[in-house]
Amino acid sequence: MMPTPVKLRPDNFTPPTRTPWGGTRIREHYKAGLAPADEPLVVGESWEVSVEPSFPSRAAVDGVSLWDLIARDPVGWLGAAAAQRYGGQSPLLVKLLDSADNLSVQVHPRDGDPALADDESGKPESWVVLDAAPGAGFYLGFRDGVTRRDVARCLATTGPLDRLMNFVPVAAGDAFVIRAGTPHAIGAGVTLVEPQFVNPGRRGVTYRFWDWNRLYDADGRRSPDGQPRQLHVERSLAVTSWDAPRGAAFVETCRVTPRSVAHGRELVVDWPWFQVERWSGSAAFDLASGTMWALVCVGGSVTLSCPGGFSLSLRRGESAVVPAAIDVSVRLHGATLIATRTAQP
Repeated sequence: MMPTPVKLRPDNFTPPTRTPWGGTRIREHYKAGLAPADEPLVVGESWEVSVEPSFPSRAAVDGVSLWDLIARDPVGWLGAAAAQRYGGQSPLLVKLLDSADNLSVQVHPRDGDPALADDESGKPESWVVLDAAPGAGFYLGFRDGVTRRDVARCLATTGPLDRLMNFVPVAAGDAFVIRAGTPHAIGAGVTLVEPQFVNPGRRGVTYRFWDWNRLYDADGRRSPDGQPRQLHVERSLAVTSWDAPRGAAFVETCRVTPRSVAHGRELVVDWPWFQVERWSGSAAFDLASGTMWALVCVGGSVTLSCPGGFSLSLRRGESAVVPAAIDVSVRLHGATLIATRTAQP
């Protein structure tokens, strides 16, 4: 039987101990009325579309994992070329993220780094900003003239590392790509969608340079009597792209400019790993079969219709996957969606 679009559970939240910097906008705004009342109010990340073993997505109706759903019909879900290229599973991981405090300064290794274990993957990612408090922004790369020795010396005295980095104020609608080897940190007061590429069946790896010298208790709360989070200084220094530009020139290699591809559709990220579109407004268009789409609705609502009379609606805070094997008609109702698919082979 041909697969049809599937709505995913809206409460695939990571625990506060994993994201002690998390805020309340995911629960109070994007997931209002969707998540169980006993879920924590503070949520740093909601893994909207995931086959990653740590927090796999599950279908909203029957609870089947997205991994199992795709495994039943890899070609139907991914398309023949993508199913062959990625071993019958999806490499997409799409998160909704909210930061009440600065994230750690971190860096991702390139895929194929010899230090990665068999169950580990590099993790190129992108950021599409949904909301930002006044003055909020990102820390992206090092300032002009900063060397590896400068960074190592700074970390040897516990920082502050942010003084060596570019700070980039952001606003809703801004978008950036984060390549392997890019030192980065999401600042306090930003809510965004974060599409990533993670090799199926593996865990995306993050190395922490510095965590603002914060201490946490066992529940992930700030405490003067707590412990610091684990850092990976040597690995961070080793995988950073030291031959990349510095300063404003580096920031511009990360910033992307969306372009219109059709009424209601903008191409935000066009990368070797994945493509990200933003669908917005009140528009209607068709998605031709051939690739799986990961959809995250962050405003308004959308109706997906398929041949044979199947229909699925999403509202703010809900996500779905659309299989490659079927044509889908999309109707936006004052909506904003972030739509991600793997790059076409």
